Amino acid sequence: MTDLPLFFQISVYIGFASVAISLLLAFIRLIIGQSLADRVVALDLMVVLVIAFIALFAIARQETVFLDANIALALVAFLSTVAFARYVEWQRQQSKTKETSHA
Repeated sequence: MTDLPLFFQISVYIGFASVAISLLLAFIRLIIGQSLADRVVALDLMVVLVIAFIALFAIARQETVFLDANIALALVAFLSTVAFARYVEWQRQQSKTKETSHA
């Protein structure tokens, strides 16, 4: 990190602090979320913040190998969000068929 200019060093430290505070707030939202959708959105936000944290770490260490981990993590997060959306849709269809069969 010492190879970076002072402005970049300060910016990276501010970025780390901002991401850490945001992770804490997203974790609180994950805990007190009122619905399953709230919790999933908070978890998705936390994954995005971890990706930002890893990107800042790659900048601080001046190594691009960490960016490969970011790409893999982003793909897994996207697939999990799509899987959750399909689950919610399936759950809605199941509740609709139960309502129509009881009517």
